Amino acid sequence: MIVSLKDALKLIGIIIVIFCATFVCTFFLNFYIDAQAIKDLINDAQTLALYNAQMATATFTSAISGGFLAVIAIVMLVFYIKLYIDKNLNKLGILKAMGYSNLKIASSFLVFGFSVFLGAALGFGMGFAIMPVIYDGMSIGGLPEITINFHFWLFIVLVIVPSVLFAVFAFCYALLALKIPVCQMLRGRAEKLRKFVNKQDKEQGFLSEMCYKTIVSKKTIAFFIAFACFCFSSMVQMSASMLDLSSELMGGIILGIGIVLAVTTIFMAVTTLVNGNLKNIAMMKAFGYTNLEISLSILGGYHIFALTGFALGTVYQYGILSIMVNFVFKDVGSVPDYSFDVAVFFITLAVFIVFYECVMLFYFLKMNKVSVKSVMIEN
Repeated sequence: MIVSLKDALKLIGIIIVIFCATFVCTFFLNFYIDAQAIKDLINDAQTLALYNAQMATATFTSAISGGFLAVIAIVMLVFYIKLYIDKNLNKLGILKAMGYSNLKIASSFLVFGFSVFLGAALGFGMGFAIMPVIYDGMSIGGLPEITINFHFWLFIVLVIVPSVLFAVFAFCYALLALKIPVCQMLRGRAEKLRKFVNKQDKEQGFLSEMCYKTIVSKKTIAFFIAFACFCFSSMVQMSASMLDLSSELMGGIILGIGIVLAVTTIFMAVTTLVNGNLKNIAMMKAFGYTNLEISLSILGGYHIFALTGFALGTVYQYGILSIMVNFVFKDVGSVPDYSFDVAVFFITLAVFIVFYECVMLFYFLKMNKVSVKSVMIEN
């Protein structure tokens, strides 16, 4: 097998994203289905308004979180497949030269669907395990307790269907990505920094250009860094607001999901960035550039994307909560007013700056340990 099950298990980013999406959708959609049984027992307008608001919350949250995270998972899958093909270009070229067709090679990429199945299965199981607590928090006073039922078709929709669709998507994308001439695959696509360095007249001009070229050649990394900071900003601020609007449990779930997504995504992105530039780092060291200069040229340009992600996350969480309070729960009198919390914003911003700079410091120290000799031997 060209792509092994072990390779699929390395897609930890996809596993975690799918886990979070399935986890949230499981208990909200299951609640939506089970709560249909008590609708006919509602007699007064206020209780009906609360019931409709709870049902709208389940639908709205499942659609937004599930849909958004599914798109992120697709982007991650494309990123991983492209990374795998680029890393194994010579091996894949040899297979094509031996007579393997693109169809046969691409069919092995179906195994990537297993990472989606693993994340979805774990998310579904965890969502079902926490369901009693969620049902208790969303119960409607004066009405019978909502009974938890297992819906097998929901398991099919949330676990089996995504796994099959992602596997097919991986196969189709790999089939397109493999349409590269065999000779070009056998040569590989190693970036040549030396030629670029010789064209520079000024040292500072080279560092700035290097920073720009790194971002341009690694646009997906910029997206993932922005997404990680978006998750951190939106989920942390939203979790604080949940203390007044919902419950401590819901706030804790949102906070946990946000931190897990942020940490996983940013470490995945920056690790890929540094590993993809090991040869460049080694050559810059050989040319006499300091560790700080190398770090700024590789990592420095991504600060703007981190701040953009944080800003978008702030706007997103405020918009979502405003919609929930002012539209979904507008007829429910017990829901408190919601306004932008400036204190929470600045506290989150301060924590975010510390978090992001600690991550950058970790990779700065990691880049310092890159050995010119070892990199040159490997290449």
